[in-house]
Amino acid sequence: MADLKGEAMSEYKVRLMTREDFDLAIHWAAEEGWNPGLADAGTYFETDPEGYWCGVLNGEMVASISAVKYGVDFGFVGFYIVKSGFRGKGYGLELWNRAMESLAGRNVGLDGVVEQQDNYKKSGFQLAYNNIRYEGVTNGESNLREGIVAIAEDQLEVILSYDKPFFPGERQSFLRKWLKQDGSTALASWRDGDLLGYGVIRPCRNGYKIGPLFADTAEIAESLLLGLQSSVRSGEPFYLDFPEGNEAALVLVMKYKMRKVFDTARMYTADFPTLPLSHLRSYQSRVGIEPCLMEYFSSFYIQSIS
Repeated sequence: MADLKGEAMSEYKVRLMTREDFDLAIHWAAEEGWNPGLADAGTYFETDPEGYWCGVLNGEMVASISAVKYGVDFGFVGFYIVKSGFRGKGYGLELWNRAMESLAGRNVGLDGVVEQQDNYKKSGFQLAYNNIRYEGVTNGESNLREGIVAIAEDQLEVILSYDKPFFPGERQSFLRKWLKQDGSTALASWRDGDLLGYGVIRPCRNGYKIGPLFADTAEIAESLLLGLQSSVRSGEPFYLDFPEGNEAALVLVMKYKMRKVFDTARMYTADFPTLPLSHLRSYQSRVGIEPCLMEYFSSFYIQSIS
């Protein structure tokens, strides 16, 4: 990658994005085929307005990255894009370094292109596992099973508490917004007043994405999946992400004839977070995160009851 020197360096600046800048980054993400949600921009930006950076050359935004802080010790990197025609000139590296500096002292995660793992390793990232995205098609049938209901305002605190083990940082502010995105449907599974799982489906540039989807059992996860996809008209594509090797999730997507779309590499700079991967065998956004973008933080867990 070429160095930024002389006059070119003086014309290139790295700064925080404005909300309008972030709309452009979302557009770039769509052009790259990342299929962001229609209402994602506001949810992401409001979570950490100082977590979005851009590279500007002669007044034109040519590169983007997110470096979002969750709590005091975790961060997630995404939206790392250099505009076509400006790649290979060092603009992305300058931006990357500034974003990583803003997350100093934190464990940082990302979902990257599998083939780019070696480049991320140069920045201290190590592979934890691959995430797999599957695509299905909605059938338009009403599949709201017993105990599956829309999440109400007075249930939010219980949902937030249930979510905590599945993410390595504090994200209650983010999740409050995520559950109420325009056009989305958020469902929960209850039995005798106990929360057994929840999930969200939201509209995207192409079809819909499900995530998070967390559940105590495979049966509850299936009920949530059916309820979420049935909230969308028939014939729409929908997408679900989960970690490679997740047999419970694989059985479910095979049952409903979903097809594999692509893989991403989940990587961290420090120890892998102590998420319940061993007994929560499938799994946001990412995110989320999303996330891939920060949102697509693997999206499907099934909890094993002890």
